[in-house]
Amino acid sequence: MAYVAPSEFVTKMVDAGESKIFMSTRDTLIRAYMAGAILALAAVFAVSVALQTGYPIIGAILFPVGFCMLYLMGLDLVTGVFVLAPLALIDKRPGVTLKGVLRNWGLVFCGNFAGAFTVAVIMATVFTYGFQTDAGKLGHMLGSIGESRTLGYAQYGAAGMLTLFLRAALCNWMVSMGVVGAMISTTVGGKVLAMWMPIMVFFAMTFEHSVVNMFLFPTAIMLGGKFSIMDYLVWNEIPTILGNIAGGLAFTGLTLYATHVKTAPKRKLARVA
Repeated sequence: MAYVAPSEFVTKMVDAGESKIFMSTRDTLIRAYMAGAILALAAVFAVSVALQTGYPIIGAILFPVGFCMLYLMGLDLVTGVFVLAPLALIDKRPGVTLKGVLRNWGLVFCGNFAGAFTVAVIMATVFTYGFQTDAGKLGHMLGSIGESRTLGYAQYGAAGMLTLFLRAALCNWMVSMGVVGAMISTTVGGKVLAMWMPIMVFFAMTFEHSVVNMFLFPTAIMLGGKFSIMDYLVWNEIPTILGNIAGGLAFTGLTLYATHVKTAPKRKLARVA
């Protein structure tokens, strides 16, 4: 595992953020669409394994395979650009503006949603033989996840909303560490290992990831989950997005940038007489 020093990989994070802001609309959408679709398939895989084995931790151990695949292919999740794009603005890279950051976030979000929703429609069709049969245990499990992570928060009101926000913030703390993991090694094996660990933690802890939820909740609704589209938006997706932004920036992007790029002057020790 060829290790890259923190001062170098944090600079690479800023470079990556700048590159994504100036990427064409076409390439941004294609890369985001494929990332959303691959992560959705990984979620199906992990939930299926958890159901078959009866051990959710096995699904969590295997889920990072999707994350590693999409980042090795240079695709983008909105949770990643929530962290990388603002660093280019903070670093005052030429031509980088707040409008450019928001444009990048908006395009990647739309691409991720389109990819995840495509997989949701395909899998709902597969599970039900074209909506002709019951969805079976896996379908019911997805439906119950959707209900517990919308109406389950709603029943606690403001406290439930705070819990949802914090679980989303914790999620992107771990996910953005996975994004950084792709930059701290020059070997494929090193990148995969560094990405795998934090992604496994987020999935095992059932934190809230805005792109995974773009698949889980539409699928649950199509399979008869007892909650509405408005429940999904108000009591999951929107607070999750805000929590993902806050957690990724506060715990990973800004902290690493502050201590490895804008390093404070070393303290001077007083001479002893």
